[in-house]
Amino acid sequence: MADRSALVVWGGWDGHQPEAMAGLFREILEAEGFAVTVSDTLDAFADLDLTAYSLIVPTWTMGTITPEQRGPVITAVAEHGVGMAGCHGGMCDAFRNDTEWQFLTGGQWVAHPGDDGVEYTVNIRRDIDHPITTGIDDIPVKSEQYYLHTDPGNLVLATTEFPNAKVPGPHSGNPSHLPQIWVRTFGKGRVFYSALGHRPSDVASGGARETLRRGFLWAAKGVGLG
Repeated sequence: MADRSALVVWGGWDGHQPEAMAGLFREILEAEGFAVTVSDTLDAFADLDLTAYSLIVPTWTMGTITPEQRGPVITAVAEHGVGMAGCHGGMCDAFRNDTEWQFLTGGQWVAHPGDDGVEYTVNIRRDIDHPITTGIDDIPVKSEQYYLHTDPGNLVLATTEFPNAKVPGPHSGNPSHLPQIWVRTFGKGRVFYSALGHRPSDVASGGARETLRRGFLWAAKGVGLG
């Protein structure tokens, strides 16, 4: 297996175009010299030697995962330092009943007020100098604005303002800077997440793509951007 090697596993809810998203991930990773394996079954987590990869990239919204499938992922990250990175529902709205997956990823989607087409901004934190976001401008978005329950131990690199003035609701009395891009460690491994990516075009260009590219490199074992 190449020093830069990634496993991309796609499936789950079709609304997030997981096959197309996996294709975009492959494009980004191959441009960075990764040998990329793509699978459309969660059995890949159990059947392949995950410790041979430098990065795992899930894109699997909802669905269920068995302990036999999930266990090797946690072991690879926590005990062998394999990186994990992903975006939107493909990583943090996967396997809603699996708290061990959520403990690994650092967050779980719970709402997107206004659904698709909401105009908002992802604000890069200027008080943190991090290689994933340094030099990146705030990112204007027209898509789903994710509200996530997140681990307070995450290092949050970008946030968005809630509530959105154009989308009032029962959450309006609880203003906050909601995490949208974060990193964390999990045992020996690194984990990166971006809430952007309802459709592949949302992360296909500009700052959204660049933070994703850098996030892959930062998380990958043996690459470790920054």
